[in-house]
Amino acid sequence: MSDHGHDHPHAPVTSGDEPPAAARARALEDLLVEKRVVRHEDVRQMIDWLVSRTPADGARLVARGWLDPEFEERLLADARAAALELGLDPGPSPRVVAVENTEAVHHLVVCTLCSCYPRALLGPPPDWYKSLPYRSRAVSDPRGVLSEFGVELDDDVELRVLDSTADIRYLVIPRRPPGTEGLSEEELAALVTRDSMIGVAQPLATAPAG
Repeated sequence: MSDHGHDHPHAPVTSGDEPPAAARARALEDLLVEKRVVRHEDVRQMIDWLVSRTPADGARLVARGWLDPEFEERLLADARAAALELGLDPGPSPRVVAVENTEAVHHLVVCTLCSCYPRALLGPPPDWYKSLPYRSRAVSDPRGVLSEFGVELDDDVELRVLDSTADIRYLVIPRRPPGTEGLSEEELAALVTRDSMIGVAQPLATAPAG
């Protein structure tokens, strides 16, 4: 993240290694196993499933929406159903909501309490998403946060900050880059990054080499 022109002090969004949280999670797992609520094997299987997820599924949803306006309408109406329509696993989240960035509106996703996130469609959240500086400043200074990520919005663009919860997760449909009218769904999906589906970046203008 780059420097920006704010004249007020704050902690950088990228700070905050959280080993105490991991220790608490392990202690909670041990307690639940001791009370026979779960087994270590069940926890390991779920962790293996979570770490196997990548942003590719979310990118495929976005690319299909860019190509097919009727599918995009279904995606915006019910992201879980749209994912299942493409044979994708939307995960156990009770509700996944897709929101669309436009010329007039930009969405930024945060979880102010912890790190709720559509992991099945985007993979594990980045460390900065879980950090306290991001969770607090995304609400108090969202334009400053976007600036640090390299996204500068015009003053007339409405910025909506969406707070994920245990009951609802958000997937941002970024604006389709100009000049991509002739690209295939696979080529378009290669332009969609994890960060653009969180709202802290724009999609790539060209596919990465290799």
